[in-house]
Amino acid sequence: MTRFALKVIICALLATAASAAYLSSKSGDPIYTLQEWISPARFQQYDGLIRSAAEKHNLDPMLLKAVVWRESRFDAQKFGNAGERGLMQVSGIAAQEWARETRVENFRLEELFDPKINLEAGAWYLRRAVEHWANQPDPIPFALAEYNAGASRAQRWAGNRDISIPPDIFRANIDFPGTRKYVDSIIARFDFYKQRGRM
Repeated sequence: MTRFALKVIICALLATAASAAYLSSKSGDPIYTLQEWISPARFQQYDGLIRSAAEKHNLDPMLLKAVVWRESRFDAQKFGNAGERGLMQVSGIAAQEWARETRVENFRLEELFDPKINLEAGAWYLRRAVEHWANQPDPIPFALAEYNAGASRAQRWAGNRDISIPPDIFRANIDFPGTRKYVDSIIARFDFYKQRGRM
């Protein structure tokens, strides 16, 4: 191999590494992105269920996957500090509301560790939040804040008004740093999935 050919190969490898690093930095979680590239099966195992739940509830599957990424990092057995369960970290109150509204009989909270049931309940809850903020030009940040911190807090951050406000002003009004980071990280991951063109 000539020196020139070796230099071309090294330049190509460096360009590939730089591109990967740039894309990873835009993902909202570079370490996760690296793990996803190394072991894609682990992070794609629920894609079919995510697509199905998203379609049923008229949500973008990439948004739903971004929420799953943020909530549980795809750990279907995750148990949260406040008793949230599963992939979308659905709370007991939200799950009971979902079961009542959708007429699921004999529902038990342990069923939230079933990925299909968890995604169904979580997607239903997120869809309801999106509909609640339908008067906003971009309801996603508002719905994510509601999903994380509750409807009354999201309403307060929106100024307790039914008029539309820019999403960046709403995000600036969020006085829970954890919720602001939650919303920003999911939107970054959602944008990353869209930019990449797949979940």
